[in-house]
Amino acid sequence: MKFFHFKFFYTLLALIVFNQVQAQDPIFSQFYAAPLQINPAFTGNTYTPNIALNARNQWSGWPGSAYATYAASVDQFIEPLNIGLGFMASSDNAGNGLFIINNLTGFFSYKVDLGNDWKVKLGVEAGFWQTRIGTDLLVFGDQLDVVEGNNGKIPTAEEAILNNSKTVLDISTGLIIYNPVFYAGFSLKHINTPNDVFFASSEEFVTGLPVRYSVHTGAQIILKEGNKRKLSTFISPNILFERQVDVNQVNIGAYGGIGAVFAGAWFRHTFQNADAAIALIGFRQKGLKIGYSYDFTVGSSLTNQLSGGSHEISVGINFDHNRRKVNYNDCFELFR
Repeated sequence: MKFFHFKFFYTLLALIVFNQVQAQDPIFSQFYAAPLQINPAFTGNTYTPNIALNARNQWSGWPGSAYATYAASVDQFIEPLNIGLGFMASSDNAGNGLFIINNLTGFFSYKVDLGNDWKVKLGVEAGFWQTRIGTDLLVFGDQLDVVEGNNGKIPTAEEAILNNSKTVLDISTGLIIYNPVFYAGFSLKHINTPNDVFFASSEEFVTGLPVRYSVHTGAQIILKEGNKRKLSTFISPNILFERQVDVNQVNIGAYGGIGAVFAGAWFRHTFQNADAAIALIGFRQKGLKIGYSYDFTVGSSLTNQLSGGSHEISVGINFDHNRRKVNYNDCFELFR
């Protein structure tokens, strides 16, 4: 079992460092609770500061907490200027510190009124993308004992990594068109394809951080109008499609709110195989939203029992509840 543990980490490192062209961005299952991660055009969905906190533990059954992702953001629409401003900090930890990606990003959006209740928002983001390898956690093949696995006594002949971190500028853009019932948008992440390769010898195999293409659409169906004391009852079917390199992913499902309770269900497919069924339950009251979701691994050799599934928690704080009832005349209730 000890041998398998370190073999997993060694394989993970090889995939990350020498095959970066296959790398994928971390994406929250509760994408509606971290909309800036999907499209910078979502910046400024509220007239007061909106704070979002997100935490994801993916494949919790694997040794060493295979993947953990965290994000914190704040954004707001500034009505006199017709712009949205935002900020996000995030961290993705693979292999319990073996490979870490940190982001620090600023967001800007501009809204254009097209008439007849149709609007379009253009968004851009720019920030820093830092990758770091936990060199003290690395175990190479020549350090593994047939019986004991890694016993900490066998030195390696592999070349030492002198610089274990790299920081690059990362730029993205996006657009959303919407009305009170329907929205559709797309985004391009890493449009400058920043070079985050650690070793000069591996640069010939990559062309920089791969562009991530995202297309998303949905609707908001109001079943019962809310007021200052009561929240609206609604359902929001939605679709999210992501492509990075040759890896595709689509989420199809719906989100709904009834009073103080909201819930949702989605199915995620990678086109090669079914990936996961996602269930959500949460509570919202006076500008506070707390959601919990669980990914049930399905349709692959990585069974739910082996992977442990994926747990995700989101917390949203919206200060609009202190104002008189706001009519946004849009369909973004699930994003607030």
